[in-house]
Amino acid sequence: MKTLRPFLIALLLVGGFYFVTNHAVESSSPTGARLRSLLTSAHLAGPIALTNAEAAPSYDSEEIENIGVYKKGLPAVVNITSTAVGYDFFYGPVPQQGQGSGFILDKQGHILTNYHVIADAKRIEVTLHDKHKYQATIVASDKGHDLALLQIKNAGDLTPAILSDSRNLVVGQKVYAIGNPFGLSGTMTRGIISSIRSIRGPTGAPIEDAIQTDAAINPGNSGGPLLNSRGEVIGITSLIAQNGADQSSGIGFAIPINTAKAVLDDFAHYGRVRRPSLGIASLPIGPGLAEQMSLPANYGVLIQRVVPGGSAERAGLKGGTEKAYLDNTPIVLGGDLIVAIDGQQINSTQDISELLNGHRAGDTVTVTAYRGKRKLDFHLVLGEAGDVKA
Repeated sequence: MKTLRPFLIALLLVGGFYFVTNHAVESSSPTGARLRSLLTSAHLAGPIALTNAEAAPSYDSEEIENIGVYKKGLPAVVNITSTAVGYDFFYGPVPQQGQGSGFILDKQGHILTNYHVIADAKRIEVTLHDKHKYQATIVASDKGHDLALLQIKNAGDLTPAILSDSRNLVVGQKVYAIGNPFGLSGTMTRGIISSIRSIRGPTGAPIEDAIQTDAAINPGNSGGPLLNSRGEVIGITSLIAQNGADQSSGIGFAIPINTAKAVLDDFAHYGRVRRPSLGIASLPIGPGLAEQMSLPANYGVLIQRVVPGGSAERAGLKGGTEKAYLDNTPIVLGGDLIVAIDGQQINSTQDISELLNGHRAGDTVTVTAYRGKRKLDFHLVLGEAGDVKA
């Protein structure tokens, strides 16, 4: 009897459940109706009437532009994985991987990226937008400008990026970044040019005319293209302003593409970088400063000092001797005021940088400058940046 007791209890429970679901619930009482509703709520009485769009989705003009930029730019963008050798707690060698982006320059498989993406790499793997992977070699690198040229071989029909001109960029124009942030390949973000300014790159070297943008730039974007609204490359995304967090702060920077073109030209001619230099440290001058300093022109760059043994010193240009302060920043007065190079008016250090992009070390230029009230011309043979010690 004891062995049958569990069986009888189970039979009573099943019978009770059957009675409730098939008789009590069928009662016309409100309680019965509610109970039946609860028990059958998991089953649909019929199909749900969905409301569908009457036509295929359409895009507004802004969306069409975004889609067009992405389709045009994506095929040239690559993901780069670099493997270096680190050491563990016991000084044992361990592989360390880093990720970045880059873009294809030609059908021969040349790829441009940042130097810091591949620095110290023992092995470099490039993944194209179609997910095919290739081993890459370093053709040339320039730590000072934070640029590196890679190459992959036997990659089939490649789609090179279209390079624009970064001379006449305007604050406010739209820009797009495509890359590999946090390993998320094929990611595009959008923003505007926030400013054009000189900054210090990841290695501490100056980057002239850097493009500041609020487009989201994150780890993994480095080396990827910054595009204009036509899908043309205007810069190479390189770094972000950090405030304690290694992620987008709304302030990112890109190396202007014209600087990259000049570096690539040096690679082609010399196999290394030989960027030209005047051999000066200078201060941009505007109308306000010119009036305060009683200068003969309200524009130009005032030479603070000439690099010993550099091009400017050899040409006879002079730096200042009188120490002063400008908004708590020490400056030197009394140097020559450069107002033109080869007849082109100079308003800022950016003007000098852009002009030098069209020259090589060893070229001769005519520098027009005021010494006191006298306007003089100096024939200056451009030196090589970094070829003399300051």
